[in-house]
Amino acid sequence: MTRNALVTGATGAIGAAIAGALEQQGIRVARHGYRNCAQGCLAADLRRENDIEALFQQAEGRLGGGIDILVNNAGLALPQQLLTDTTAEEFDDVFALDARGVFLCCRRALPHMVRQKWGRIVNIASVWGVAGGSCEAAYSAAKAAVIGLTKALAREAAPSGVTVNCVAPGAIATPMNAHLGPETLAQLAREIPVGRLGAPEDVAGAVCFFAGGGAGYVTGQVLCVDGGFI
Repeated sequence: MTRNALVTGATGAIGAAIAGALEQQGIRVARHGYRNCAQGCLAADLRRENDIEALFQQAEGRLGGGIDILVNNAGLALPQQLLTDTTAEEFDDVFALDARGVFLCCRRALPHMVRQKWGRIVNIASVWGVAGGSCEAAYSAAKAAVIGLTKALAREAAPSGVTVNCVAPGAIATPMNAHLGPETLAQLAREIPVGRLGAPEDVAGAVCFFAGGGAGYVTGQVLCVDGGFI
């Protein structure tokens, strides 16, 4: 049976890798983007309930059915800064997308999954949501909230055949990190036990495991894809 998936934040390197890997598994994928709608992505601001409803309706229409697999990958991070330099508005903005947006997407996807007694939700958090990151207070707190939501929803949805898991990437080589410069990136790689930064495909592989039929007895888990960093 061919499944339908929605991947949020699919215009970024990690989201694109996840969408591509799912498609290689024979899964039909709808890709979401915020502003950049290249490669057929569906545009939506996940901080807005109406946008999320419209996104799901468009995805369901494009795929010809309900969403069986939801990957909540879209996220927002502030520049590294002290907590005392972080405004309440910045903090709220991070939570609006990184935590509340995940909640809203999960809530919209669940009824179809529950009705058919099968579903997979994979939330993308961060190692900073597990361990906390210095000068990353808002982002760490929002990703920790995603982990808490994942664990709670996993218990709630399990009797309906729906699994809910979390992938927590560490340092991943993406264009977003290129501004750090080669020296900083090399130093960061030396601090990782496996000796390199992760690739978007490393994250995609973990997502594919959770999204697959073989992971039906795995739920409420947080898998750190971080090369042994924490």
